[in-house]
Amino acid sequence: MSLAATFFENSELRKKIFFTLIALSVYRIGVHIPTPGVDSNAVMELFKSNSSGIFGLINSFTGGAFSQFSIFALGIMPYISSSIIFQLLSSAVPYLENLKKEGEPGRKKINQYTRYFTLVLALVQGFGMSKFLINYRSQTGHMLVTSPFVGVVPFEIIAILTLAAGTCFIMWLGEQITERGIGNGSSLIIFTGIASAIPGGAKQLFSLLSQNEITFFTMILLVLLMVGVVAFVIFMESSQRKLIVHYSQRNTQSQTAKQVTSHLPVKLNYAGVIPPIFASSILMFPATIAQFTQTPWLRSIQEAIHPNGVIFNILFVFLIVFFSFFYTDIIFNPNDISDNLKKSGAFIPGVRSGSSTAYYIQEVLNRINVLGCIYLSFICIMPGILVSQLKLPFYFGGTSLLILVGVALDTAQQINSYILTQKYEGFLKGKKITPRRVNFN
Repeated sequence: MSLAATFFENSELRKKIFFTLIALSVYRIGVHIPTPGVDSNAVMELFKSNSSGIFGLINSFTGGAFSQFSIFALGIMPYISSSIIFQLLSSAVPYLENLKKEGEPGRKKINQYTRYFTLVLALVQGFGMSKFLINYRSQTGHMLVTSPFVGVVPFEIIAILTLAAGTCFIMWLGEQITERGIGNGSSLIIFTGIASAIPGGAKQLFSLLSQNEITFFTMILLVLLMVGVVAFVIFMESSQRKLIVHYSQRNTQSQTAKQVTSHLPVKLNYAGVIPPIFASSILMFPATIAQFTQTPWLRSIQEAIHPNGVIFNILFVFLIVFFSFFYTDIIFNPNDISDNLKKSGAFIPGVRSGSSTAYYIQEVLNRINVLGCIYLSFICIMPGILVSQLKLPFYFGGTSLLILVGVALDTAQQINSYILTQKYEGFLKGKKITPRRVNFN
C-alpha cells in the first residue's frame, strides 16, 4: 500500500501530518521576520563575507534565520544545549537520577527544568548578539543597528527579549509537533532549516555551470558523488547486527517442548543523529560567544575552533564518540534486555542467562558502537575537509547530510509504526482490517 493511499484513508494520520506541516510553515515564516531595530540588508551583507566560518555553521542549523537576524536567529540550539546538559546531569546528580526513575512524572519535571535553563541560555546568547550588532558595521560601513533605541527602549533589551522569546516559541512548537504531530519535533525543525538551503544550493550550482566556472562533466560528478554518499548513509543507518535468540514453547497436548528461533536487532548507529547534533551544539556555543566579543583570549578560542580546522575536527570527533556511547547507554540497557529474555524463557545460544547474557550484549554493543563512531566521524568530518582542500564551489556538510537522512528515516519509521498500531487497535476492537505494508518509495 502506498503512503498516498494510506494518507487519504487514515484521517488521524492525515491530521497529524497536516498539523506538522502547518507548524513547520509557521517556523519558516518566523525565520523571515526581522528583529526590531536591525538592518537586515546590512546583516546579510556582513554574513555573506563570513559564511565559511562559524557563522555558516550556525546559519545552517537555524535555516537562514541567523544571517537575517530574524526573531528566530538563535534557533532551537539553546534548547538542544540545555537538553544535553540535563541528560548529563541526570546520570551524575542523585536528585535528577531519582526523578528519572519516577517515570513519567519525573520526566515531566526534568523537562520543565530543561525549559527554564533554555531560557537562561537564550538570554545569555541574546545579550552577546545584541552587543555584537550594536558595535559592528557591514563591509560597506553600514551600521547593523539602525538606532540605539527602539522607541524609548534600548535596543539591547529589545533584542534580548525578542531572541529569547523566539527560542521559547520554537521550543514550544517542537513539543507540539512531538505531541500532536508525527513526532521528532526538535529534529524536524532542524531538518526543515537545513533542507531549506537545498534549492539555493542547486540554483548556485546551475549558476556556476551557466557562467562556465565549472564544466557539465564536473557537475555530473558532483551530483553522482552526493547521490552515492546519500545511499551510503541510508545503508549504514539501516544496518544492524542480529543476535540469535531461542524461545522454548511447550505443546500442552503432546507435552513436548518446541524451540522457536528469533533475533534481537542491534543497530550499527543506535544513537542516530543525536551525537552530531549534540557535538555541534556544544562547539557552536563557545564559538558564538567568542565571535560577539572583543576579548583577546576569547577571540583566540574562536579562531582555534574554526569549522574544518584541526582542533575543531579533533573536538568534534571526541564529542561524537562520547555522545554515541553515552546516549546508547541511556536508551539501550543490556541488563533490562537480559531480564526480559529470562522472564520470557528466551536465551542466546551458547550464553548463560542473567549477568552473562547482559555482559555478552554489552560487548556486542560496544564493538558495534566503535564501528558506528567511525562511520559518524567519517561522514561528519570528511566532506568538510574535501570541500576546504579541493575548493569545491559549495559547502556539502556531512553533519547536515546525516541529519537530513537520519531524521527522514526516523520520521518514515514513526509513520509506519503509527499505521501498524492503528491497524492492530482495529483488530482489538473487532474490526476486519487487513494490514498492508506501507511503501515510502
